[in-house]
Amino acid sequence: MNMQPNEPIRLSDIIIQNPQAGSFNDLIEAIKVRADAAGKAMLELDIKPDYPDTPRNWEFLVESAFTWGTR
Repeated sequence: MNMQPNEPIRLSDIIIQNPQAGSFNDLIEAIKVRADAAGKAMLELDIKPDYPDTPRNWEFLVESAFTWGTR
């Protein structure tokens, strides 16, 4: 996937690219892996994840996973 240097990564794209993610926790793991591959990139929270276990503080958890990756 070719991305422009300053083009943000959309959360919706991560969800679409990971159809095996059946829960919010699965999505968090996919986000961590994508963050490691992305290097320095921004994440755009363009949609709310539609999983039954999506917590109220989902934005914080998604941003944290993207910031820290699998460290």
